[in-house]
Amino acid sequence: MVNSVRVPEIRKKLLFTAAMLALYRLGAYIPAPGIDTGTVNAIAKNFAGSNVLGFLNLFSGGSLSRFAVFALGIMPYITASIILQLLQVVVPSLEKLRKEGEVGQQKITQYTRYLTVGLAFFQSIGYVFLFKTFASQTGNKKADIIHGGFTFVHVFVIVLALTAGTVLLMWFGELITQRGIGNGISLMIFASIISRIPHGVQAWWTNPDQVFKVMMPIIAMAVIAGVVFIQEGQRRIPVQYAKRVVGRRMAGGGSTYLPLRVNMAGVIPVIFAASLMAFPPTIGQLVQKGWAKDFANFLNPNGTAYVIGESLLIIVFTYFYTAVTFNPVEQADNLKKYGGFIPGVRPGRPTAEFLDRILARLTFPGALYLAAIAALPTVLINQTSANFFFGGTSILIVIGVALDTMKQLEAQMMMRNYEGFLK
Repeated sequence: MVNSVRVPEIRKKLLFTAAMLALYRLGAYIPAPGIDTGTVNAIAKNFAGSNVLGFLNLFSGGSLSRFAVFALGIMPYITASIILQLLQVVVPSLEKLRKEGEVGQQKITQYTRYLTVGLAFFQSIGYVFLFKTFASQTGNKKADIIHGGFTFVHVFVIVLALTAGTVLLMWFGELITQRGIGNGISLMIFASIISRIPHGVQAWWTNPDQVFKVMMPIIAMAVIAGVVFIQEGQRRIPVQYAKRVVGRRMAGGGSTYLPLRVNMAGVIPVIFAASLMAFPPTIGQLVQKGWAKDFANFLNPNGTAYVIGESLLIIVFTYFYTAVTFNPVEQADNLKKYGGFIPGVRPGRPTAEFLDRILARLTFPGALYLAAIAALPTVLINQTSANFFFGGTSILIVIGVALDTMKQLEAQMMMRNYEGFLK
């Protein structure tokens, strides 16, 4: 970190990233226009603990409980990305766009933005009526979340502000990815979770269960060590390059390796699974009917059904995202094109089948690892009297994003200051 600050270009990128994240956190404390902060503070208790609202509040960095302009966070964009990636498998036109390279990807990104706006708009309407329902349950009949009354104009202004906040966050994320360090969307989720750590530490310190107070730091350190160990694990496939005659000289040759990570999908499956699992209970909370409340309680983030459902989705998304990011046929064709081959394996189709078999064997333990890390802390916390939700999903996201960002920072350092970085 000290060496990175000394390089002017990297220092500018780090400062830009920090400035964008600071603006993101500032928006978490600016209430939506016309909101009665006193009433919102009175109903904030509904977002405490381990219910689905507390989980969504964690991912928004506390913005939802304050009904701030960034109350929706970046979750509508993540949900839209999930939908578009799933549609690429079943819709031929979208699959064709994906294969067109950069131009097609820009089109898909544009569709994702449009879908994000639509999801944010309808989700904003749902949250306005949800807060209205909570306000009527405070015991104060005159309590209302909007100054001046619950009218169409006031509701529309609030919905417009929340939707604009999501669009602004989407733009922040793209700016960080382009001009900063790391993936902007992931870093904003990272910042949201990190901002809730002081509340988690306070809840741990004030917990009356002495066994929990002693064991929780040990369990957290063990989980962190396990995450780092698996995240950095990889299978190195040896690759040999044949020598070629270029003009009057021999060029090429030598040997290298093709690194296949145990967890090639990173934290994306965890984010996707958490987003999808939070969607049905959110609808249940918004409807405020008896069956809807029962369904929301059934998929409580600390419940057995939620843990099992999230684990299964993590496994499915791990296979899906690995297949999207790594194509064995394409890798085999590239090796053949540049004169590379895996010792003992014929080039072409046999190489693709070999890579596919290795990848399938690596993805299975990687998927189980993600599911176990996401579920284990939740199960352990559920057996104690802990009153906060900072489980395996949050730990996976925080550590995964931190590792990916540090790798990008190291790559930038090696590219600009190779000799000094090695020293």
